[in-house]
Amino acid sequence: YPWGYDSDNGPDQWHKNYPIAKGHHQSPIEINNKEVHYDRSLLPWFASYDPGAAKTILNNGKTCRVVFDDSFDRSVLRGGPLPGVYRLRQLHFHWGSSDDHGSEHVVNGVRYAGELHLLYWNPKYSNYLDAVRRTDGIAVLAIFLQVGKTPKPEMKRILEEINAIKTKGKEAPFPNFDPSILFPKSHDYWTYHGSFTTPPCEECITWIILREPIIVSSDQMAKLRSLSKNAENEPELPLVDNWRPTQPRHYRMVSASF
Repeated sequence: YPWGYDSDNGPDQWHKNYPIAKGHHQSPIEINNKEVHYDRSLLPWFASYDPGAAKTILNNGKTCRVVFDDSFDRSVLRGGPLPGVYRLRQLHFHWGSSDDHGSEHVVNGVRYAGELHLLYWNPKYSNYLDAVRRTDGIAVLAIFLQVGKTPKPEMKRILEEINAIKTKGKEAPFPNFDPSILFPKSHDYWTYHGSFTTPPCEECITWIILREPIIVSSDQMAKLRSLSKNAENEPELPLVDNWRPTQPRHYRMVSASF
């Protein structure tokens, strides 16, 4: 079923074709300090990357995505709340139509300008599609983008390629990229069990949300908004507001490593 972020096919409508979108473990959520539980048993997380695993960057009409080779443990995430090693498959962004919103998760009432998701899967399952069906199948490392005066120069590498993928369906080679250059200094995180924030919204994700945002410039955010959600031969429609509103937390615990 075609889904999107407009009123006719947007988040309010997803559950009609994807009933799990009304489940009790949906994402994103609002993280509120008053309701967060500090868990002293939470370990630090570690990521190691093989820059050669980065393959392509693409505009799929919903986001800007960088795809990695996940045929073996080349780029991995471990530690933190995770039971084992998880393999990097792709990273992508969510952003707004202006700098005052765009992130999916909200922290103490604050919505950031954007949110970066690094998506990993648990290779104890035979493949990615199998992992998506398991409660411990997927891990997402989420990093907030905050507009500020001293932008992170490392975002440049991704944004330089935006012109090559202006329209939906465009893909360009994206070799030799190490995503850890995008990480903030602090590795403090919140974690909870949730879902994909896009249909079918499977509830298989261990979320690791970094407390410290990375700084981007207004120009860098504008670059993301210059993408079109239509194909080359269609009218240009800016790809903006590709974020899902927060979902009820129900009885889930949000734990903090700090």
